[in-house]
Amino acid sequence: MPTTTHAQNQKSASSNKLLYIDNIKVLLTILVVLHHTFIAYSSSNGWYYNEETSYLGVRILATAFVSINQSFFMGYFFLLAAYFTSISYSKKGALLFLKDRIIRLGIPLVFYSFILTPFICYLVYYYTKQAIPFYEYISRYDSWIDLGVTWFVAALLLFTFVYVALKKILKINSSKTYTAPHSHTILLFAVGLGIITFGVRIIFPVGWILEPFGFQLGHFPQYIALFIIGLIASKNNWLDQLSEKTGRQLKRSAKLCLLLFPLFLVIRLALNTPVSWFSGGFHWQALLYAIWEQCIGISILTAILIKGKTKWNTTSKLLTNASRSSFAVYIFHPLVIVIFSLLARNWNVDPAIKLLITSPLIVFFSFTLGALIVSIPGVKRVF
Repeated sequence: MPTTTHAQNQKSASSNKLLYIDNIKVLLTILVVLHHTFIAYSSSNGWYYNEETSYLGVRILATAFVSINQSFFMGYFFLLAAYFTSISYSKKGALLFLKDRIIRLGIPLVFYSFILTPFICYLVYYYTKQAIPFYEYISRYDSWIDLGVTWFVAALLLFTFVYVALKKILKINSSKTYTAPHSHTILLFAVGLGIITFGVRIIFPVGWILEPFGFQLGHFPQYIALFIIGLIASKNNWLDQLSEKTGRQLKRSAKLCLLLFPLFLVIRLALNTPVSWFSGGFHWQALLYAIWEQCIGISILTAILIKGKTKWNTTSKLLTNASRSSFAVYIFHPLVIVIFSLLARNWNVDPAIKLLITSPLIVFFSFTLGALIVSIPGVKRVF
């Protein structure tokens, strides 16, 4: 009995050390919801239902918000997923680990593509084009493989299969250890990653999507790199080693990069540069943007991680419930955004006003819906 109690205490202490990871996960999920809400109201495409604001200033601010988000938040998810991948694999073994991943990732993929996406598209069609019965719409529906936001789930499942294959088939199991990198090493890594990203975007610019999976290959160098970093960090206990000094230095780096963002607007206007030249192709603008993107993204990511470890390693009932439902929020938030957008479609104000009013409501109801979903018996096996 004492041995069991000691083991339970150790497990509890280990969990308590990583409370900040759950809090960061909640923050990232909120950013995902806001990211797509901003796209819905600040651009003419890129979402199920768009209303573009007529205010140039709002579009510029929204573009900055979306760009900065994109620089780190999805890569952050891959990093955290990888960090716990190696831990889960070690506990469960290859077969049980794969079975668990297929259930937890495969079921949401199928559900989103075959149930949620057709329903969301039907709502948009019904209220913006023609009010027809659902069965009639479905009889004409031909986009059954549409992963939408679950492209991330598909990519994570793919990365998981590759990880298991390397562990089992190629017997890759290095015993070499590495100390946590300092700020200058992290920034050099970001610059190198930016150059690699530029090279990939010569062929696959931002916006180019690998159908039907929804993969924007122009962002995948960061996703792959951070997944690998997550595995290395887990093996070498980097989360405990990263220092507050490194956090402060990378916070300054992120602020500097943020101040440089208007430079892209200056280049765009002064040189009459096409926007597409920043997204990819063999252009110096694409190289500059790719390096900036990785520098600010990696800086923000690491600074938040260290800030979380030192300042946010506490919890509450609200945060615990929000963390518990965050994956369900990720899957279902497009439905909430579309419902609110359609409800407000006849409101005769600029979409910028709608964005301001609906954003907090969308976040609140996304987490409310997520909490209701995870409370359904049997759903715990997936979410």
